[in-house]
Amino acid sequence: MKAVILAAGEGTRMRPLTSSKPKVMLPIANKPMIEHTIKAAIDAGICEFLIVTGYREDAIRNYFNDGSAFGISIEYVRQEEQLGTANAIACAKGYVEGHFIVLNGDMLVSKQHIRNLMSRTEDAVISVKEVEEPSHFGVIETRGDNVIRIIEKPKDPPTNLANAGIYLFDEVVFGYIERTERSKRGEFEITDSLQMMIDDGCRVGHEILATEWIDIGRPWDMLDANKVLLDNIDNTREGIIEPYATLHGTVTVGRNSIVRNGAYIIGPVIIGDDCDIGPNCFIRASTAIGNNVHIGNAVEVKNSIIMDGTKIGHLSYLGDSVIGTACNFGAGTKVANLRHDNRNIRTMVKGELVDTGRRKLGVIMGDEVHTGINTSINIGTMMEPGSSTMPGEVVMHRGKTN
Repeated sequence: MKAVILAAGEGTRMRPLTSSKPKVMLPIANKPMIEHTIKAAIDAGICEFLIVTGYREDAIRNYFNDGSAFGISIEYVRQEEQLGTANAIACAKGYVEGHFIVLNGDMLVSKQHIRNLMSRTEDAVISVKEVEEPSHFGVIETRGDNVIRIIEKPKDPPTNLANAGIYLFDEVVFGYIERTERSKRGEFEITDSLQMMIDDGCRVGHEILATEWIDIGRPWDMLDANKVLLDNIDNTREGIIEPYATLHGTVTVGRNSIVRNGAYIIGPVIIGDDCDIGPNCFIRASTAIGNNVHIGNAVEVKNSIIMDGTKIGHLSYLGDSVIGTACNFGAGTKVANLRHDNRNIRTMVKGELVDTGRRKLGVIMGDEVHTGINTSINIGTMMEPGSSTMPGEVVMHRGKTN
């Protein structure tokens, strides 16, 4: 069986992180999120993949190539315009035969769930998650084992089973996609195709996601996914740990990295290759540090993702944040990450102020941002790629910083 992975979108809700790379190539636990999806499928027994690409597709192609380095076979097809899920799945026509799995490159799913889907024989199977507020999702209505209706954000949900966007299809689906019309959003929705299949008497079943599932839709979702994945890392230490560095719990240290005296690290933490950590720094749990990163003297980092090539030299604090590639923190840069009134932090997404659902959230920083010494960054701040701050500047607003 072949897996089709949808990876064409930019991920506009993930800006400013997607300015230089597609969403699915953003790192979680030091690997692109799509790699975790592919790994789960490999572990489930799949060795043939088709990746539907689009925005900045070279980043995906150059990383995975033909898949041989991963022991698999990968083909690519480009979705010229992002016109909805049905349009994306239609790109797989001619590349698959019989049954195939559809996965999203920005969702974490377990190998066991993929195995469960692979064992099904219906014309289509919809993965669903039991949720507390089904009115916020597309919901399925069932009769026995069969799906009889798909309802988008119903006021009075018939079940608590939300569509998780992971499917098994027989190739018969392509005929229904060809008949699918644009939705009110102007897109071709796979749920509309599925409803036509149901109405025509096709067998459409459902498979409940009983294991961990994370849909990474906004930047702070990366922190949740990062925490889940770091809880399962190995205690591999390939770099140099100096005698008076202290490492508690599971801490992975990559090749040619050095953890200097006085560094105090509480796992789970992953440190990439060619990093320089310390001396006298404090790295707290659920932190992922990419390759060629410097964490210097008197720096504290907590529950954050720091991408390749970033330098946090000395006397800085960073918590609950996502930092892009090749950023540089001037000495004394402090990131605020906590509301003291117990209200959730709000920030800007696609020009709208949204509730993050988090009481703690620091900065979402694009690539190549430079901060001047003693910069203070307020909670929930988005910093555009290539921006910079003046020495002593206080960054209060949520948007572009020059």
